[in-house]
Amino acid sequence: MNAPDNDTAPVAAPAPSAPPPASLPPEAPRPARPAVGLTLLALVVAAAALVMAGMLWQRLNTTQAELARRAHEAELQVVEARTVASQAEAQVQELQARLGVAEVRLSEVSLQRSQLEELMLSLSRSRDDNLIQDLEASLRLALQQSQLTGSAQPLVSALQAADQRIQRAAQPRLNPVQRAIARDVDRIRAAALADIPNLALQIDELVRQVDTWPTQNAVGVERAAPRAPRRAVVATPAAGATGAAPASEAAPADGEAAPDSASPWQRFAERWNRWWREAFVRVVQGSRDLVHVSRIDHPDAALLAPEQAFFLRENIKLKLLNARLALLARQMNAARADVVVVEGLLKQYFDGQSPAIASALGSLGRLRRDLVSQDLPRPDDTLAALAAAAGGR
Repeated sequence: MNAPDNDTAPVAAPAPSAPPPASLPPEAPRPARPAVGLTLLALVVAAAALVMAGMLWQRLNTTQAELARRAHEAELQVVEARTVASQAEAQVQELQARLGVAEVRLSEVSLQRSQLEELMLSLSRSRDDNLIQDLEASLRLALQQSQLTGSAQPLVSALQAADQRIQRAAQPRLNPVQRAIARDVDRIRAAALADIPNLALQIDELVRQVDTWPTQNAVGVERAAPRAPRRAVVATPAAGATGAAPASEAAPADGEAAPDSASPWQRFAERWNRWWREAFVRVVQGSRDLVHVSRIDHPDAALLAPEQAFFLRENIKLKLLNARLALLARQMNAARADVVVVEGLLKQYFDGQSPAIASALGSLGRLRRDLVSQDLPRPDDTLAALAAAAGGR
């Protein structure tokens, strides 16, 4: 419905009043101004209301979208919270299972700990006893090694090791054992034992020298010390084949040259005379060695043939080797008996005036004195102290 224009707006009819007097003339109609202002005001108010209604509607739509978005986020958070809760519940169940396993293991560890404490307590009670038994076993083993090797070094080493172990243990009741160990070490070190390696070397040296020993009936063998070279001598008719007289004047040495003033004939004569004198001396010495007169106390030595001398030397070697084996086996009496037999064979069949035989007899005499049966010292004091410590627990 269209609003009427301002110019054509109807004018309100005047209220009925009393009829005008007849004397006044009628008035002309006036324009309606206040009605137009009210219409404009109503239009403005209506437009403002429409604008406000649109703004309210837009704000309401925005509010509804925000509420929908927040509701969606809340739903997502609820879903996430439910997921986290389910995961937490699963973890709680897993932790409960682990806690049950840990409790079982804790009970097992507690049982093992109690058993270990009991074992440590028993070990602490028997530690000293075990130490005493270990020391006694090591000493007996070292004693066997010393008896097999003939040396006191294994026994001394075992005693020193036992002393160090007792010092580390720091047990007052083992002090008597330490004092016994010190006494045994001093006594073993003071004991004189045979030097087995040195004696074996001496026997080996004698075995190597057997083939060079001259027998009593040997011919053409130099028995005494080598003779000094003799000067040239001049033969005389009185000396004959038994000897030679010294020359009236010494002949010139072999390397001495003749005087330059001598003639060639004189030099030739001098060399000729010197050659004859040396030849005569060699002939005389050879004739002396053809017959050798010596005293043989044992007749069997004079009847010893060369092949029998060979077997005699081999028998002597066997006797010496038997003595060496007996020495290594710690059979001192058997080794000494073999050395005595070899010494008797040397005195019976070999030339005692030879330096080699004299040296061999001296070596055999020293061997006979050194090959004495000697008992290896035993650690009796230490073993007795260990037995007393073990019995006093």
